[in-house]
Amino acid sequence: MTQTDTPVPGAAGPDAPAPDTPGAAGAAPTAGYLAVFRVREFRWVFGAHLLSLLGLVVSEIALTVLVYDLTRSPLLSSLTFALGFLPYLLGGTLLAGLADRFPPRRVLVVCDLVSAAAVALMVLPATPVAGLLVLRCAVAAVAPVFQGVRMATLTDILGEGDLFVLGRSLLRIVSQSALLAGFGVGGVLLTVVPARGAIALTAATFLLSALLLRLGTARRPARAAAGRAGSGAGWSLLRDRRIRVLLLLFWTPPLFAVVPEALAAPYADGLGVSTAALGLLMCAMPVGTIAGELLAGALLKPATRSRLVAPLLLAGFLPFLLYALRPGPALAAVALVLAGAAGAYTLGLDAWFVAAVPEERRGRAMTLLSGGMMTVQGLGMAGAGLVAEFVPVHLVVAGAGALATAAVAVLLATERRDRADRHVTSR
Repeated sequence: MTQTDTPVPGAAGPDAPAPDTPGAAGAAPTAGYLAVFRVREFRWVFGAHLLSLLGLVVSEIALTVLVYDLTRSPLLSSLTFALGFLPYLLGGTLLAGLADRFPPRRVLVVCDLVSAAAVALMVLPATPVAGLLVLRCAVAAVAPVFQGVRMATLTDILGEGDLFVLGRSLLRIVSQSALLAGFGVGGVLLTVVPARGAIALTAATFLLSALLLRLGTARRPARAAAGRAGSGAGWSLLRDRRIRVLLLLFWTPPLFAVVPEALAAPYADGLGVSTAALGLLMCAMPVGTIAGELLAGALLKPATRSRLVAPLLLAGFLPFLLYALRPGPALAAVALVLAGAAGAYTLGLDAWFVAAVPEERRGRAMTLLSGGMMTVQGLGMAGAGLVAEFVPVHLVVAGAGALATAAVAVLLATERRDRADRHVTSR
């Protein structure tokens, strides 16, 4: 899978930004999301993101169905879906050094090719169920490396200022939208073609993503020498207190935010409501997240978004406390929409993070960030289900809101103290 590093026609060389790319961190205020799409290279990355995301979502559904068809085991079928989380921890730590050791375009293309190859092997009738699960883990293991390098590459394409924040926001919005639409698309697709056929189509999406990234992104050198980006590179970042606190600010909210979603089915069952009400509860938080990000990105200035990080983090889980009253589906959905909208804090937090991480460590930092966020969501879902075995579901959600608010308050106080210390030291 050796990839040549010949620059694409009209693209910038390895040491210069593309002609339409703002290269400075202090870029002038932007005109919102439309300004991001004016950057040619970002449009290619955005298209590749859509394709790889579609492939990932549809392959998850189709593989779960395939494993169930082969085994008739609900446990193995659910395990297939759960295996999407654990490899993120391994990929986000053990493979983090790869993000800075090799040229970013090469890493992105190879990750897509590995995913395409793994998915193609799933299609073979001779592949046993155990092999399907191993291949599922392989796709999940390279995902944090791919996402981390792509995030770091956005700073090369869009600069380190507001365009980067808005570009990251757009990719998150697409991811949330894909979760809403992708499962529906996958379900419809499985009514037309068998599970292996749907999986085969996703292999094509990964290949197309690799092609877009190879043709549409510029050649850039590796961020760090091999000796400084070993297998322990991800863990070494945690020794930096500033980076560690910011990572925890990214990881803590998702750990608790998944609780209502994980327990939506038993909560709806306890209320005795229809499956339509269950769908409402499942969609409410993603809808709020999309709306919150769009409004914050389009209407708020960078300085305002930065000031709102702490208030939004503290207020974001207060709607969960409404669950203590065991509300009906409509009121619960309103609470989840409000909680999701508070997720707009990520725009300001993104700016803090990219400013805190040195450029030569950015790839592995973004990889660790991505791997950690998926891992904590898996842990949050598992923990919520375990606690709900002994505590009423509505109290589990309310308790998650209280714990999350307390944890975030401690982290914000630590971050504020670190910022004050740095200010005194700089003087």
